[in-house]
Amino acid sequence: MFTFDSMLPRLLSLPLWLLSLSIHEWAHAWSAWRLGDDTAARLGRMTLNPIAHIDPIGTLLLPLLGVPFAWAKPVPVDPTRFRRDVSMGKGMAITASAGPLSNLLLALLAAVLLGLVGRFAPDLLGEGAIRQILIGGDVGGRWVSGLLPLNVALALFNLIPIPPLDGSRIVAWLMPYRLRDQWHALERYSTFLLLAVFWFGGQLVSGPIFALTRLLLGLSRAIA
Repeated sequence: MFTFDSMLPRLLSLPLWLLSLSIHEWAHAWSAWRLGDDTAARLGRMTLNPIAHIDPIGTLLLPLLGVPFAWAKPVPVDPTRFRRDVSMGKGMAITASAGPLSNLLLALLAAVLLGLVGRFAPDLLGEGAIRQILIGGDVGGRWVSGLLPLNVALALFNLIPIPPLDGSRIVAWLMPYRLRDQWHALERYSTFLLLAVFWFGGQLVSGPIFALTRLLLGLSRAIA
């Protein structure tokens, strides 16, 4: 049952999703452009404007429904347009890794900001916000600290080596040539593998997410 009280936290978190996903997709587009592929730039995707990256279901509906997962429109990348000194596999791996890396940097920035706010303006956080970040907090705490766990989750989840997640492109580049046929054959089952991760791999994914979040919170406490 949807009530105002249940929807308010989701509405407040939506801008955080839009910011995080927009930076993720911009990083893909920017890295491809740096490697010589201007496809995304020509299509208006090398921008931080969230409107260019919104997927109605993945970016808006799922966060509003409280689903702890979201996505934006994938940035188009044409590996044939990479510079000659960059192989297509390497270029795809670089552009794929740029998205999760941008989220990790944003999480680090959020940790530093959280610590600075805790030192100089603790009233913005609410009582115990740093200590209770993993289980929620008041509105002020959510705004300041919400970027940290959200971007850790986006980064680590996207590094899972299952297509179409970014980690699959990194693994495809590192994969020995003798195993690549088997790897590409596995891509046909990517939907089922992702569903298996959702249903059975919760601990496998949440463990590293919580560990890295706690590590960054240690930085926040050290600054505060």
